[in-house]
Amino acid sequence: MTDAALAPDRSSETLARFARLRLWIFGIPALILVYLTYVFLAFEGPRIIAEADGENGRILLADMVSYKVHVTRDHGTGAVEIAMEGERKGRYPDGEGPEWVSLDAGETVVELGDGYLVTLIGETETRFEIPGYGTITATASRSGGVEAVYPEGPMPDWINAASNRVAITTEAGRVNITRSATTVMRYFPGWELFFFTLDSPYHGLGVGEVMSRALGGEAAEIWQDFWLNDMWRHKEVAWAIFETILMAFIGTFGAALIALVTAFFAARTFTRFALVRQVFRRLHDFLRGVDGLIWTVILSRAYGPGPLTGALAMMLTEIGTFGKLFSETLENVDQKQIEGVRSTGAGALTRARFGVIPQVMPVFLSQILYSFESNTRSATVIGAITGGGIGLLLTQAIITQKDWEEVTYYIILTVLMVFAMDALSGWARRKLIKGA
Repeated sequence: MTDAALAPDRSSETLARFARLRLWIFGIPALILVYLTYVFLAFEGPRIIAEADGENGRILLADMVSYKVHVTRDHGTGAVEIAMEGERKGRYPDGEGPEWVSLDAGETVVELGDGYLVTLIGETETRFEIPGYGTITATASRSGGVEAVYPEGPMPDWINAASNRVAITTEAGRVNITRSATTVMRYFPGWELFFFTLDSPYHGLGVGEVMSRALGGEAAEIWQDFWLNDMWRHKEVAWAIFETILMAFIGTFGAALIALVTAFFAARTFTRFALVRQVFRRLHDFLRGVDGLIWTVILSRAYGPGPLTGALAMMLTEIGTFGKLFSETLENVDQKQIEGVRSTGAGALTRARFGVIPQVMPVFLSQILYSFESNTRSATVIGAITGGGIGLLLTQAIITQKDWEEVTYYIILTVLMVFAMDALSGWARRKLIKGA
C-alpha cells in the first residue's frame, strides 16, 4: 500500500490515542472528585458545617493559650471563692483575691476592664454592666431558676438565656449564672502557676529575683516548689514521658529480637520446607494484620490496664511487621559470603553469625530505629487506652473539658518527645550503620 493509503489509518489511530489520553487526564480526576463528594455527604459534611460554632472555637483557643480566674458565688451560702482555672489547688485564701476584685461584705465587684463591670449583690443577685449594650440584672434561686432583665431590643447572639441558666460571653470575660452559683471568668495570656503555686514564697517573683535567690542558696527549695507543683504536676508529667518512651522501647526492640528469629523460618533461602515457611509467614501476616489498638483492647481485657499491656500490644504488631521486613531482607543476602564461611566448616549458627548478620544488620537497624521513632507517637495513643504514659494525662485533661491549657502543654511535650526521638534515631543510624 502507498503512503497516501496509509495516511487515513495513521490519522485515525492518532485520534484514538488522543481520545484515550483525554479520558485518563480528565476521567481520573473526575472520578476522584465524585468519590470525595460522596465521602463529604456520607460523613455528614453539610450538617457539621451548619452546626459549627465559631464562638466555641474562639473560646477553646483562648483556653489553650491563656488562663482564666474564676470568681464564684454560691447561691446557697453567698460565699465567694476565687481560683485560677476554677481548681481548689489554685484557690486564693479566704478574703483575698486579685486587685481587680473588690471583696466587701454583701457585695463583690469584679472589674473586667474596658468598662465591663460585674457586681455580685447578696446571695443571689447579679448585675453586669456592658458598655454599648446596657445593664443585665439577674436573680437566681435553687427552686425558681434564673430570672433576668435585659436592656430593650433584640437579644444579642453572645447571650445564651434559658430558665435555669444564663451564659454571657463578651470580649472582656464570661459570666455564667445558674440556680446554684454565679461564675465570672476573666482571661489572661500565658499559663499562670506553671512554675509556682499561690502558696509558694516564689510566686509572683521575677526571673531575676528567683535566680538571685537560687544563687543565694535556695536552689533546692525553688526546684522543690517547681517539681512538686500541685497544678501542673511536673514530676508526674516527667514520669509519664518516661513511661511513654519505655513502652515504645520495649514494644519495638522486644519485637525486633523475636522477629530476628522467626524471620529465618519465613525466608525461602534459609528454610527449605514450604509448610514451615507458610506457617511463619501467615503468623507474621496475622500479627501485623490486627492493628495495635485492637491488640491493646484485647490485652487490656485479659491482663488489665497498664503501660506493660500497651508495650505488649505494640510488640505483637511489630513482630509481624519486622518478621516480614526481615525475612524479605534475608532472601536477598549475598550467598557467596555465606558459602565462604561454610567452606571453613562452620555450622549453621556460625554461618548466620558471620555470613548473614553482617550483611543485614545495617538494614535491620535502620528499620528498627525508624519503627522506634514512629512507635513513640503510637505509644501516646495506646497509653490513653491502657492507662499509662503521657496519653493518659492527655485524655484526662480532655475529658474535664476545662483544662485545655494542660492539653496544649501535653501536646507540646509529645511533639518535643518525637523531635528528640527523631534526633536520637538519626544519631544512632549514623553511628551504628555508617560508622560516622
